[in-house]
Amino acid sequence: MTSRKKDNTRETSLKVNHDIRVRFNETDALGIVWHGYYIHYFEDGREAFGRKHGISYLDTKAQGYVTPIVKSTCEHKLPLSYGDVATIETTYINSPAAKLIFRYKIFNTEKQLVCTGETIQVFVDDNNNLSLALPPFIEAWKVKNDLL
Repeated sequence: MTSRKKDNTRETSLKVNHDIRVRFNETDALGIVWHGYYIHYFEDGREAFGRKHGISYLDTKAQGYVTPIVKSTCEHKLPLSYGDVATIETTYINSPAAKLIFRYKIFNTEKQLVCTGETIQVFVDDNNNLSLALPPFIEAWKVKNDLL
């Protein structure tokens, strides 16, 4: 008998929409966005989320932590091309574990779903120690946002 790990994560209402315009250097020989750039778009969305909600990379660094990505997923649905404007919807996924989970949806100007994905980040302190407990500033942020 195999045991299944219980998933204690839940999608929250904390979302940010951020528009980007596809640059020429992000396209391949076919004239569409090269698949690797979608991870960059996820980062753009995460940065916009962090700035709006007070947990940007700079905020985290000021508290003595960095948050490296340990997992990322990306599913492509439709292509984007040079000059297209796309909206990145970034949603915070709440977890009791000491990690940050973000889910992404990228839409084109016709509101068609172009790409979906998710990233998981962990907390590492200034001494390169992995934090197994929520850092105090994230715990306070969760309390402020009614996530605990």
